[in-house]
Amino acid sequence: MEQPTPQRVKEIFDPFYKADLKLWTEFAKYVQVRTFKKNELIKDYHSKEKYINILISGSVAHFVLAEEKDICINLYYEEQLFSDYLSFLTQSSTVIKTQALEESLVWSISHSDLHALYSRSTTGLIIGKATSDAMFIRKQSEQINLLTLSPTERYLKLIKERPEIFQRTSLKIICSYLGIAAESLSRIRKKNV
Repeated sequence: MEQPTPQRVKEIFDPFYKADLKLWTEFAKYVQVRTFKKNELIKDYHSKEKYINILISGSVAHFVLAEEKDICINLYYEEQLFSDYLSFLTQSSTVIKTQALEESLVWSISHSDLHALYSRSTTGLIIGKATSDAMFIRKQSEQINLLTLSPTERYLKLIKERPEIFQRTSLKIICSYLGIAAESLSRIRKKNV
């Protein structure tokens, strides 16, 4: 089981926010290592998010409930940050469920520990900014893709970024995430082989 080190945390955050290794030394002290079994709930519907998470191995999804069906709104794979960030920031419950799709290793920092870091020094505030930037960049990019790309373009982008997705994620969840029916996904895949 991989333990959090400042160097590893820095590698994960560098694409979003380049900072000196010393910054991540303090952050790594607060990180909790958590494991989840395949299909295990990480956060249930109508509950409060307690953590910002870094996915080290496995895969995770966010779902909302619509017409009594789970609708996948986000997919996460290795080295991605995930959280029901609205719930985390407001410390109130939301309609988002977070579930492990595979056996997953997660590094987490709690709301209280992150705020303790904020209050201790400017280093803590910089860590908060780096976390916020990473979460915002991902969410904004996903919203733009959803609103500007066709289902075929979203599928091709997903395959380019995560070519292993069809070996790791069920077609039902991929269809839900792309917002298309299974038959449509089948046609798109046949055309783009």
